[in-house]
Amino acid sequence: MTIIPVVVQPLTPAAFKPFGDVIETDGAEMRLINNGTTQRFHDLANVNVTGEDARVLINIFRGQAFAPPIDIMMLERHPLGSQAFYPLQNRPFLLVVAEDDAGRPGVPVAFLAGGDQGVNYSRNVWHHPLISLEDVSDFLVVDRGGAGDNLEEYFFEGVVYRVEAV
Repeated sequence: MTIIPVVVQPLTPAAFKPFGDVIETDGAEMRLINNGTTQRFHDLANVNVTGEDARVLINIFRGQAFAPPIDIMMLERHPLGSQAFYPLQNRPFLLVVAEDDAGRPGVPVAFLAGGDQGVNYSRNVWHHPLISLEDVSDFLVVDRGGAGDNLEEYFFEGVVYRVEAV
């Protein structure tokens, strides 16, 4: 078994652009609503769903905490819809994504999201399932419901990508 280290980089909109959107208030368009009592940070992610009976779902996922080293042995993707994650307890979390390489994930890339950042994975982006850090954490998740198989998993053979530190 070959172990390949994965270096974690900070999450920025530019670095994450090939994989989707960073959801954060910094730099977002802000509108005052409700007679000026509420700030609306507008249009933070491109939610995209397709297919028969497709609809947008709003969920809360509760992720168990991981601690380094974290072995990345598989990635998944959703061909029929984007998937957004936003932390509810202001805790950082780890993102592992990969570009598509002829229908399989390429070399994984890791990002550290701050507790005030979320992400929206574009449709068909390879990513690791939720990786909470520090403690059990809740996330607001926006993804697709409806008919059709919206999950594809890929298990690496003969190689483990390892995140040694975050």
